Amino acid sequence: MKRRELFTTMVATGLGVPVLAAQNEHSHKPIDGPMATATVSFGAWPTTADGRTGAGNRFAVPNAVTAPNIHLLFPYEATIKAGGSVNFIVAGFHLIAVYQPGITPDDIDATRLVPNSSPPGLIDDPTGRIYFGLDPRRLPVLNPAPAPPAAPVLQDRVEVVQFTEPGRHLVICAVLPHWVNDKMHGWVNVLP
Repeated sequence: MKRRELFTTMVATGLGVPVLAAQNEHSHKPIDGPMATATVSFGAWPTTADGRTGAGNRFAVPNAVTAPNIHLLFPYEATIKAGGSVNFIVAGFHLIAVYQPGITPDDIDATRLVPNSSPPGLIDDPTGRIYFGLDPRRLPVLNPAPAPPAAPVLQDRVEVVQFTEPGRHLVICAVLPHWVNDKMHGWVNVLP
């Protein structure tokens, strides 16, 4: 059964969503092969000689606010083909911002901030931006919330982003101190 027929049947039997959605067809051409997807670690948790204490013990301290985090993208450059996707595996308090080809780190205006995001401040430079990730301040609360000074958010996550435009895309962490202090960024090369 084709998708449209299945949808029509579901709506007719009361099992589906409003008919309006049936009119919104999408192109779902399969993307296959070795460059259909890439995985990029967006930040990382460090190991320590003694994983029972300090930075290497996320069991005791699960939040980035109270544990150091490595502010890098691994790999620094990823390559996929147009229409493919990048699985950004986010470790910690980070905000993904992807820019169109031609935008460089020097073009980012770190003075433009999301209102009421300080501290730490979240960069909101829309010039050439084609993807703006999840607000790390708004992620689900741990149950029960940890005692202060830990932030009561579950920050680790995966964001899958599709790239349709060929070129070299800048990807930054838009958390102000991660950008200003560490220039946390990388690149996604999208082949035609």
